[in-house]
Amino acid sequence: MDSLFPSFTTLRINDQIIDLSRPILMGVINATPDSFYEGTRTLHLEQGMKLAEKMIQEGVTILDIGGHSTRPGADPVSASEELARVLPFIHALHTTFPEIILSIDTYRLDVAKQAIQAGAHIFNDIGGGNMDEGIFDWVAEAQIPYILSHSVGRFEQVHQVPEYRDVIESVWNQLADSVQELRALGLKDLILDLGFGFSKSLDQNYTLLAALGQFKNLGCPILAGLSRKSMIYKLLGIAPEEALNGSTVLHTMALLAGASILRVHDVKEAKEVIQIVQKLKENGISDLG
Repeated sequence: MDSLFPSFTTLRINDQIIDLSRPILMGVINATPDSFYEGTRTLHLEQGMKLAEKMIQEGVTILDIGGHSTRPGADPVSASEELARVLPFIHALHTTFPEIILSIDTYRLDVAKQAIQAGAHIFNDIGGGNMDEGIFDWVAEAQIPYILSHSVGRFEQVHQVPEYRDVIESVWNQLADSVQELRALGLKDLILDLGFGFSKSLDQNYTLLAALGQFKNLGCPILAGLSRKSMIYKLLGIAPEEALNGSTVLHTMALLAGASILRVHDVKEAKEVIQIVQKLKENGISDLG
């Protein structure tokens, strides 16, 4: 697909410029009791801080804090409960590790606003602006770095699979329309997430991954959220706890296709993938996309 927008390879976080010409890592911290992977569930502040410190030591650039599980079958929680889960973590992380970039993983505008006030820097929205009112206007007006994810419907519908005529074309068109709207509103720092695991069948997830490189033509850095997801463990007939090897394979493919950010549960292992893929590229392997 043809390039529609100028290409951006940096991300501004306050006064900090993040160079995305070399991929970076986003570590997952789930302040929830029911996220699909037990290894990053951290309901207690002390536990969460230890996990964050470990991820920082292993080379993470961004920590993504979520207080609302998005696994299939997860029950919605109230906005007040979500805030009670995430705000203490964000405040403590911002105070203890001021150099680390923090992302709030939510689809609610008010949760995002309060998280940013508490010290978060990025709004990671699995709803792509469609699960709450006024998101695009606010991120553009406040110049909040924004992760635009593809999904279809409200939260309760996000794991239903629409009848796509062509999943690549459908995801492209939805993301392209949103990118155009956000750029017209003046938003500068925009990251794309194809929404692996949301509103797609297992096969459609792999179809999209194979086409990931095409989405660079939308002019935004691409975040790949593949770590330990059902497209791995359902295919292999294993549990999420056994899906590290499959995650490594998909991270390798995403990096070769041009992904700039990997959202991961296992920082050390993903850091090693980046180092190996970068060495391959230095020695002649070009992006698959």
